[in-house]
Amino acid sequence: MALENREEYLIRVASLYYEQDLNQQQIAKLLNTSRSNVSRLLKEAKRRGIVEIKIRKPISTVPTLERQFRVRFGLERVMIVENRGQSYADNLAAAGQLAARYLEEILKPGDTLAISWGTGVGAAVTAMSDAPDLQVEVVQMIGSVGTVESAIDGHELARQLAMKLGGRYYYLHAPLFVDSAAAHKVFLEQPTIAETLARARRADVALVGIGTTEPGMSSFIRAGHLSEAQVAVLRAAGAVGETVGRHLDINGNADRFDINKRVIALDLADVKSIPHVIAVACGLPKRYSILGVLRGGYLKALATDEVTAQAVLEAAG
Repeated sequence: MALENREEYLIRVASLYYEQDLNQQQIAKLLNTSRSNVSRLLKEAKRRGIVEIKIRKPISTVPTLERQFRVRFGLERVMIVENRGQSYADNLAAAGQLAARYLEEILKPGDTLAISWGTGVGAAVTAMSDAPDLQVEVVQMIGSVGTVESAIDGHELARQLAMKLGGRYYYLHAPLFVDSAAAHKVFLEQPTIAETLARARRADVALVGIGTTEPGMSSFIRAGHLSEAQVAVLRAAGAVGETVGRHLDINGNADRFDINKRVIALDLADVKSIPHVIAVACGLPKRYSILGVLRGGYLKALATDEVTAQAVLEAAG
């Protein structure tokens, strides 16, 4: 059997079993084959990635703390993973799942979703269920970081999410950082870049991450864009972290940092105007940067973990 015909056959068997709820014996009779062959075909469909099975375990949250955040920071939704000794990776995955469920609640057919980059955004994209009927278009709102961790770069996350949501994806064909304000101006004048940013500006929903300037913790250091010394200078000037590529202080002010004039991304003022902006961020090193983003009013929803959330409140106090 030709490869493309084989794949179509596997898709048909998987569809009969998982979507139309026929059992293996019924499928075998319909396709004039044996039940054991149907079983082998279903296993092959999973092995080749035609079928993906996700098990959604209940995630314990902290409603009292969530209410505190909603009231204090004027958020529409707060999702706080209860800490029960889990690792950072487990907390991030759980926060990503909660953010994905919220996205699945609010996304409507034909919506536009603007997407940033990073591990938090990646956790939400991974947890999203396939919903091709939504036909949501996904727009990269931040230039490519160009990191070796390509799986969490904006262009790859945009592609993955669009595939799940049945819509088109739009790349921002530019680097995250350029060498000068003059180069920044030249890039923004390019029609394809201007058009993509305009599309992101009109987004109904945005999914963003939050970075930190804590020593040794900046994602931009790992990506090779900044050195420890450069981040130390930013930190000394009052930068506590970044979101959508732009560094900000603990009160959410980004205008004071010259580095932001070299960033190819949607302006934070434009991010504020997007109806639903969801961030996924976990870990104590991000407590001050999360606080800065919240005080800046850039978010409508936040997914994090209990220890981090408590630290944010303490920092706010």
